[in-house]
Amino acid sequence: MKLNKYIDHTLLKAVSTKSDIIKLCNEAITHNFFSVCVNSCYVSLAKEELKEFEIKVCSVIGFPLGAMSTNAKVQETKQALLDGADEIDMVINIGFIKSKDFDAVWKDIEAVKKEMPNNTLKVILETCYLEDLEIIKASELAINSGADFIKTSTGFGTGGATLETIKLIKSVIGDCGTKIKASGGIRDTKTALEYINLGVDRIGTSNGIAIVTGGPSEEKNY
Repeated sequence: MKLNKYIDHTLLKAVSTKSDIIKLCNEAITHNFFSVCVNSCYVSLAKEELKEFEIKVCSVIGFPLGAMSTNAKVQETKQALLDGADEIDMVINIGFIKSKDFDAVWKDIEAVKKEMPNNTLKVILETCYLEDLEIIKASELAINSGADFIKTSTGFGTGGATLETIKLIKSVIGDCGTKIKASGGIRDTKTALEYINLGVDRIGTSNGIAIVTGGPSEEKNY
């Protein structure tokens, strides 16, 4: 098992500088991670840094609250793709899920997927704010709206991935082919392997180096 190819090497802090992003890309090159995951303003910089490598660039959209208009998410997606994003991680409208306005939730996801039929879309549920029934419903909506992955967390909520949540999402996916990205709080090799053994296809973490080297994690957050 090549642990490095499960890792979306992530830096999404508000205070991240250009030099921080360049460092992130260099680390991704050193460890041959699957991708770097950055805020949309840094997609073009990351793309330039990685142009001679097969490491993908992933951009978050509507991050971290998911509460902007669908049109804002669509426009941000368009720009990220123009700037060279290979994959998009969008945050669902959590308030709409909690309002039971399910039409608005799937239309939000579908509008983004329409902009990127050939690119990987990961839909972030932010499970720390959802009851089990809401996680089930949000997963169904993501699948039916064309999500390639269901992702647990932004890393900026009150909690990250849990093994129980992964099992719940897996039960909804069944054999439909949608994949799972676990993120938030995965900081060491042992924890990463627990998620991978459960069937997770990708891990979002700022501690990818610790995970692949078995070293100590540096950061408490995503």
